Amino acid sequence: MTRPLKLALRTLAILLLLAITLAIAFYTNPLFFADLQIRNHLRQQHVQSHYVQVDGYNLHYFEAQPAHSPGTPLILIHGLGARGEDWSPLIPTLAAQGFHVYAPDLLGYGRSPRPDVDYSISLQEQTIVDFLQTLHIPPADVAGWSMGGWVALKLTIDHPQLVTRLIAMDSAGIYFPPTFTASLFTPTDAPGLTHLIAMLTPRPMHLPPFVQRAAIRKLQANSWVIHRSVASMIEGHDLLDFQLSKIKVPTLIIWGQQDALIPLAVGQQMHQQIPNSSLLAVEGCGHLAPAECYHPILKATVQFLRTTPPPTPYTETVPAN
Repeated sequence: MTRPLKLALRTLAILLLLAITLAIAFYTNPLFFADLQIRNHLRQQHVQSHYVQVDGYNLHYFEAQPAHSPGTPLILIHGLGARGEDWSPLIPTLAAQGFHVYAPDLLGYGRSPRPDVDYSISLQEQTIVDFLQTLHIPPADVAGWSMGGWVALKLTIDHPQLVTRLIAMDSAGIYFPPTFTASLFTPTDAPGLTHLIAMLTPRPMHLPPFVQRAAIRKLQANSWVIHRSVASMIEGHDLLDFQLSKIKVPTLIIWGQQDALIPLAVGQQMHQQIPNSSLLAVEGCGHLAPAECYHPILKATVQFLRTTPPPTPYTETVPAN
C-alpha cells in the first residue's frame, strides 16, 4: 500500500470517527446543538451576549443596537421556563429598526444564576429595576411575554418613571380560572410533553423520541425554579386585578387568538382595564405567538413604538402571515 493511500485511509477513518462521535452527541443531546445554532445566528446578526452583576448575581443578557445610532432603549422580558434566546426572531430586526435592545435572562432562567429564592413576580420585577439602574439605561420601552408580561405590567405600575411605552404579549397578571397545574410545565414523560406543547401552540411539531427525552431532561433540570415561580403566582400576592388602571403610558396588548394557556379573554380584560390601550389578536397563533407569528407582531410592535404621538387606541385581529 502506497504512502498517499495510507494517509488517505487514515484521514477517512478520522473523519468517519468524528462523524460517528458527532452523531452520538447529537442523539444524546440534540438541544445543545439547537442552542448552538440559535446563538450562532444571533452572533452573525451582531447580537452580543453579556453578563452584569445585579444584586450580587451574574445576570446574563443579550444586547443589540443600530449600527449608526445609540437607538431607543427597548427591554424584552421572557416568560416562565424561557430565556433571552426566545426573543431571537425579533432581536436583530428590532435593532435594525432603530432600537437598542436588551433581553435579560431572569433570575433562575437561561444562563443567569439559580439562587435559593422565592422567584416571585416581585423579585423578578426588582431584578429588572436593578438591571436598568446598573446599566444606566434611561426610561425605556418595555415588552413582556407571558410571565414576563406580568413583570412588565407590575414594573410599569410600581415604577412608571422607568417605562415610556409598554407591550404585553399573551401576558399573565390578572386572575383567570386555570385549566392546568404547575406540573404542566415540568413533564416527566412523552404524553406530558405532548400536552404541554399542545397548550402552547395550535400547530405542534412532531418531535422524535430522542428529542422528546432531551426536552424532558431540560425541563426537569430547572423544575424546582419553575415550581417556585408557579407557587408564588398561585398565592396571588402579585396579582394586578384592580391595579391596571394605574398604567398611564401608551400600551399595546398582543395575543395569539388560539392561546390555550392564557386565553384571549384575559387580554380583552386587560384591554378594558388599561386606559388608552390597544389590543391586537393574531389569528391561528397560540401562546408562542411572538416566536411563531413574529411577522405581524414585529410590524405592530414597530408601528406602536415609533408612531409619534402614540397611535389612537384600537382593537384589531390580523392573520398570522
